[in-house]
Amino acid sequence: MKSFFSNGSIVLLVILLSTICLVAEAQQCRPSGKIRGRKAPAGQCNKENDSDCCVAGKMYPTYTCSPPLSGSTKAYLTLNSFEAGGDGGGPSECDNKYHNDNTPVVALSTGWYNHGGRCHNNITISANGRSVVAMVVDECDSTEGCDADHDYQPPCPNNIVDASKAVWKALGVPKDNWGGLDITWSDA
Repeated sequence: MKSFFSNGSIVLLVILLSTICLVAEAQQCRPSGKIRGRKAPAGQCNKENDSDCCVAGKMYPTYTCSPPLSGSTKAYLTLNSFEAGGDGGGPSECDNKYHNDNTPVVALSTGWYNHGGRCHNNITISANGRSVVAMVVDECDSTEGCDADHDYQPPCPNNIVDASKAVWKALGVPKDNWGGLDITWSDA
């Protein structure tokens, strides 16, 4: 029986497959480091919307990347207040302003936030059989946390769309189920 591939073709095929595997591996997002949790001073961690406060000594992963984007990127929706005094901490990164929670606005994990490249762009969020368009106004920081600037909350995971109450309402999620939901999103 005659071989379909020559020795040279086999070598090229192995190189090609190896390159494809390396590219696929490079597209995965792995932790870039860890930070040690610090206990917040009394009254300094806002637990509105069931936000977590850092635990002293606990190690939290950090990320400089987020999963690759697709036409319908899987993510995890969390609840955030973008108002002054809310659990979102300081003003939004995109415009240094606070935003009304009755407006559909979001913060994206660091990789998806793309150094502000999505600021004031709209994204479409789909879940629960519905879709809503929301504006990106902030970064859900995946590289830092457990400090005053981050309301003594841990770094965001790398797959978060942190949304105002308006987004949750538009998706028709019952209020007692607000807080965490598997979604898909795309640039609008």
